[in-house]
Amino acid sequence: MKAIQYRAYGGYQENRVVELDCPQPKDGEVLVEMRAVGINPLDNTFRSGHIYLSTPENLPRIGGQSGVGVVLETRSADFKAGDRVFIQGPGWGLVTDGTWREYVAAPAGGLVRVPADLDDDHAAGYLAGAGYLTGYLALTQLAKFKPGQTVLAPAIGSAVGMETVQIARRLGASLAISTASKTAKAEQARKDGYEHVIDLSRESLKDGVLRITGGKGVDIVVDGVSGKLTGQALASLAFGGTIVVAGYAGGREAEVNVTDIIWKAATIRGFTFRLFAPEIIASADETILGYLKEGALKPKIGKVFPLSEAADAVRYLIEDRPMGGWSCGFVAENARTLGTPMHLRSASRVLA
Repeated sequence: MKAIQYRAYGGYQENRVVELDCPQPKDGEVLVEMRAVGINPLDNTFRSGHIYLSTPENLPRIGGQSGVGVVLETRSADFKAGDRVFIQGPGWGLVTDGTWREYVAAPAGGLVRVPADLDDDHAAGYLAGAGYLTGYLALTQLAKFKPGQTVLAPAIGSAVGMETVQIARRLGASLAISTASKTAKAEQARKDGYEHVIDLSRESLKDGVLRITGGKGVDIVVDGVSGKLTGQALASLAFGGTIVVAGYAGGREAEVNVTDIIWKAATIRGFTFRLFAPEIIASADETILGYLKEGALKPKIGKVFPLSEAADAVRYLIEDRPMGGWSCGFVAENARTLGTPMHLRSASRVLA
């Protein structure tokens, strides 16, 4: 089978297409033919060697933390051949081989059936970047969100930004605000139904938040950007507000005015999935899947790449920062339609 494997830490070129043996399912596992997979910035961080998990002992490693596929063979009574499933697992693509391959043997307990009306690409987009799960846990577990509160999630083109806004709306936020770095992206987001998007090329984050909130500031910030934006995010808080730092796409170093922390009685929380017990994450997954089924969540896909261009797909995601582009996917060379129209190609495909 074909797979994307890292054999060294480094640049985009380390996303290598390799040929490997197909895995065999054990008792309690199923063999899944992957149809679409996710990319998120953590994949790039790991491969570039910029995280504590990037150790020599952790190579070689097949990338990818999530995806969607079709059950080919089952050694579990819970699934049958032909079932379409979401597939993900703790540490996949980081400490154990992930989903960027044509076939995965996975524990049945970690699989969930894909809603029939959701196509493979958008199913992969739903998981990619873990934005929905991050937003839900950040709001409900860390910030203790209450209906009617105001929420800021910067970077409308990112998973955490766009998907936290959708989650905040579903939970009953009175305002769900985001940002865009360019006017064209802000205008596109507004056309897509995101009313409160601050164009950072025209005004500062703080000025935009104060304009939208009538000078009050926001109750909660879920920040997946950090860097230069962190100080502005703190300055945008209302009194007693909470900022949850969930990523650093904009940089690891930040300058803040400590008086914004003191005078606003601000709470700052760091986000990591390791904070949460497995049963809390499982409950959150079930809840947001329910939101997806009812139509409250709208995964967005940016662009399609062939598997052979996986390095370019990751580069596009990281450097071009496409609108809704925190996702990619591929279709296996021998993929079968199984009732769902597929664009079959001589190679797999990757979306971003």
